Amino acid sequence: MARMLGFGQPFGGVMQTAFVVEDIRASIAHFQKDCAAGPFFLLDHFLGPDQVYRGDQSTADVAIAMGFIGHMQVELIQPLDCNPSVYRETIEKRGYGFHHFGVACEDVEAELPGYLARGYALAFKAAVPTGGSVAYLESSSQTAPGFIELIPATPGMDSHFTAMWQASQGWGGADPIRPFI
Repeated sequence: MARMLGFGQPFGGVMQTAFVVEDIRASIAHFQKDCAAGPFFLLDHFLGPDQVYRGDQSTADVAIAMGFIGHMQVELIQPLDCNPSVYRETIEKRGYGFHHFGVACEDVEAELPGYLARGYALAFKAAVPTGGSVAYLESSSQTAPGFIELIPATPGMDSHFTAMWQASQGWGGADPIRPFI
């Protein structure tokens, strides 16, 4: 049996669906009204250290909001500048919408070689506040639109995301947008 994260998703499985959006607050409102998601936790700016996009240092700034629909985390990402990034690239290629599936990994570095051997390319890597670094992988196959994000399932990540999920349990609409916890 798979080991589970505190918010009910398995290690090694998809725990997040992410979208690039033009207006993060309007997108939050849509997901709350039409998809029964929320509350959302908003980080107005994320310009993490040591971001690497396609082999070069990246200075792209984004707003990020996270909420839950059941046990699935929804991430909304709004680019705040025109600097090159996996987010800006997606908008230029396909427009706003689906961006990636997030997979919880015990060890991102240990998982990378397997994905690379299956034909994925590393498009982006960045340190995250909950520990470790995320890695965005791109498939050359047309059957796999978007990226796969390997997310380090650290104790900090699990407790952080579990607190967001707990806030969604029985949520009645109060404080629909909250500070990122």
